[in-house]
Amino acid sequence: MKRRLFHYFSRGGLSLELRRPFFRAIRLGILGLLSFPVCAVSQQATEPLPLSLQHAVTVALEKNPARKMALADTRVASADVREAQSVLMPHLNFSETATRGDDPVYVFGSKLRQQRFSTADFALNQLNTPLPFGNFSTRFAGTWNLFDSFASWHGMSRARQMNEAAAHQLERADQEIVFRVVDAYYGVLLASKQLDVAEQATKTAQSIMDRSQVRFDSGLVVESDLLTAKVRKASRQQELIRARNNLDLARAQLSTAMGVSVDSVFQPAEALAEHALPLPVLQEMEKEALANRPDLKRLLSQEAAQQQSVAMAKSSFGPRVNAFAGWEMDNPTFVAGGGGNNWLGGVELQFDIFEGGAKQAELSRQRALADRVGAMKQAATDAIRLEVRRAYYDVDASRQQLEVARAAIAQAQESLRINQDRYDGGLTTITDLLGAEEAARRSQTDYWEAVYRFHTSYANLELASGTLNPQSPVVTP
Repeated sequence: MKRRLFHYFSRGGLSLELRRPFFRAIRLGILGLLSFPVCAVSQQATEPLPLSLQHAVTVALEKNPARKMALADTRVASADVREAQSVLMPHLNFSETATRGDDPVYVFGSKLRQQRFSTADFALNQLNTPLPFGNFSTRFAGTWNLFDSFASWHGMSRARQMNEAAAHQLERADQEIVFRVVDAYYGVLLASKQLDVAEQATKTAQSIMDRSQVRFDSGLVVESDLLTAKVRKASRQQELIRARNNLDLARAQLSTAMGVSVDSVFQPAEALAEHALPLPVLQEMEKEALANRPDLKRLLSQEAAQQQSVAMAKSSFGPRVNAFAGWEMDNPTFVAGGGGNNWLGGVELQFDIFEGGAKQAELSRQRALADRVGAMKQAATDAIRLEVRRAYYDVDASRQQLEVARAAIAQAQESLRINQDRYDGGLTTITDLLGAEEAARRSQTDYWEAVYRFHTSYANLELASGTLNPQSPVVTP
């Protein structure tokens, strides 16, 4: 088939003029088919994924390594509870031992256990210099702590309290992760607005430079006005470059807070804007903090656990009662048969009369640790009160600053417009115009920073009060 097509085209089946566009079309079609999937995949790979704040929080609570560490701590605490409970249960073990030797006592006892001792074994030469003898011993042994002055019960209670402390620590870790995601998410929104402001400022600086160029060409201003305008444009271009890099860095910080790769590309589903949030009351926030803060609950659980440690140290002075039992089978070979078996059981009472003062020292140590945990709880309570007040005043200040910044934007824009008209009319200097331009840019920057601070400070207040969660108003405005 290939040869027929070749002869057809080479012998004039198609003229030279017709063959060239024909082959060209075929080549372009093949290249298009090959490149289309690649282009589609590359565009799909670089297409930013829309991301809402609530979705970002959900992803972070699943993938953030800090939460995984806190979750692992809870599993460790749960395992400690099961370990403490196991002390209350009887313990049973199995052993299989193979021995061989000519030790007179060993040979004598092994023959007795195998129930193969005979009258001939009483001969002195058999007793003093027996032949090597082998024994396979199969043992089942059990022990049970019947009473240890309630030390095991105190240990189990201590493990449960520490398990509750780990759960409170996990809850606090979740709140801190939510706050970091909120802060990073609003950081991306702020960086986007700052980039918009930088682009608009660059355009304004370009417009001012063009106006100065026209007036300089007309001989209405000196060259210093034009140079000043050019310097301002260069400054705005530098700020634009910095704003672009800040946006990339903010996105990387958001990815890190979410626990995903920093190369992940996300596009916030909303823009930075004001949202109505409930007005907090200081006294209510303090009450909620003292009642809801998981880290304070964790200290309370640790304090209760330490009291159990003190009780355990006291229990060590009391008696202990243990039960034990065992069953043993001894055979001359590994296969059961031809041997004997025996059992043994009993109850043991233990009481330490003198141990050199170690128990007194341990009791003093546990009491000192209990005092330390109590002091830590008091210090944490005072710190939480102060943290709530600081966060409350930050919210109040940012709310008032937001109102001032909102009013300043329109005033600065109007001032810039007036100065531009006056500069075109030769009624003002380039310095006044650039000052108005700087004020307009600064007013927009201050406004968006105030919006960012208001939302993040509100999230910080909820974090300080222990109420921040994925359903908080700042997360789902």
